[in-house]
Amino acid sequence: MAPNKELASVRREIDALDSKLLELINRRAELAIEVSRLKKKDSLGVYDPGREKEIESKITGGNPGPLSNEDILFVFREIISRCRSLQHDEKVAYLGPEGSFSNQAAFRKFGASSEFVPVSSFEDVFEAVYGKRADFGIVPVENSIEGSVGDVLDMLVEWDLSISAECFERIEHFLLSIGGDISEIKTVASHPQALGQCRKWIAANLYGVALVETPSTAAAAKMAARDKNVAAIASEFSGSIYNLKTIQNHIEDSPRNTTRFVVMGRENPPPSGEDKTSIAFSVKDEPGALHRTFFLPFSESGINLTKIESRPLRDRHWEYVFFADFSGHREDKAVRDALEKVEANCVFLKVLGSYPSGVPG
Repeated sequence: MAPNKELASVRREIDALDSKLLELINRRAELAIEVSRLKKKDSLGVYDPGREKEIESKITGGNPGPLSNEDILFVFREIISRCRSLQHDEKVAYLGPEGSFSNQAAFRKFGASSEFVPVSSFEDVFEAVYGKRADFGIVPVENSIEGSVGDVLDMLVEWDLSISAECFERIEHFLLSIGGDISEIKTVASHPQALGQCRKWIAANLYGVALVETPSTAAAAKMAARDKNVAAIASEFSGSIYNLKTIQNHIEDSPRNTTRFVVMGRENPPPSGEDKTSIAFSVKDEPGALHRTFFLPFSESGINLTKIESRPLRDRHWEYVFFADFSGHREDKAVRDALEKVEANCVFLKVLGSYPSGVPG
């Protein structure tokens, strides 16, 4: 059969573009090495979340298609990750085992060139970063359905680390088992948050089945891989890792199920121009204290508060610590002035971090 001349012509064009891409990618890598030299000269860290957000905004803003923004970001994040690895072998701790949603979020945020370190608890994530066994740690702080992750909020106060970045991960839950037969299932295992996010589906479809809480969704997948009578609620990614079959996909009660993750580090990122600051504080137990100490200074400074909630103090009965997020960076004059007023009148104040604002999924 004679070769298709039109097809051959298109393939020659692809080959030419591949050669150009190879040249451009390697040139980018060379520039990344030069950036590393300049950063070392000025004692700057390798990971710059503000700069990476700027790059991603330019890429998505100028993307004509046919690749979607999500697809094109996946490609560029890998290029950025490979270039960053030329500057430093980056280690990222997350709640494991492999295949957890934290692993998935870390992979999307840092790219495949980073070394991902699975640990057995949220506290181990903080300890790994604080002890310099990891450069960064990624932890979930809140879910659009279940609310805040209390243990993580407590650790944000307790550990001397700083939030470096945030990201939002769409949570899609699958019911997985080794046999893929729902009639064999006697136990459903998952992380408490995942069980809560699927409670309506479980009640409607698995009445009488025992529920078992596990440290992570990936741990549940490992458990299901060992017992045909156990099903795991976990990600599709976990199913592929542990060779599980899908009984039912997308069993989360809300199609808008999203988890906000924060990246913990040992350094404070510089202003990016579009930042968020998170703080923890407590006030005197007296009428109007919260208004005078917190709301009034921020209102007078014109700062947009995006979130506030309270949690009981671990070591004191009926006393509370407040957590708040607001627009701006701790180095901005308006934010700095407001924080000074709050600190002068509150019992306790800790800036948990100023970092580039993420985009909810």
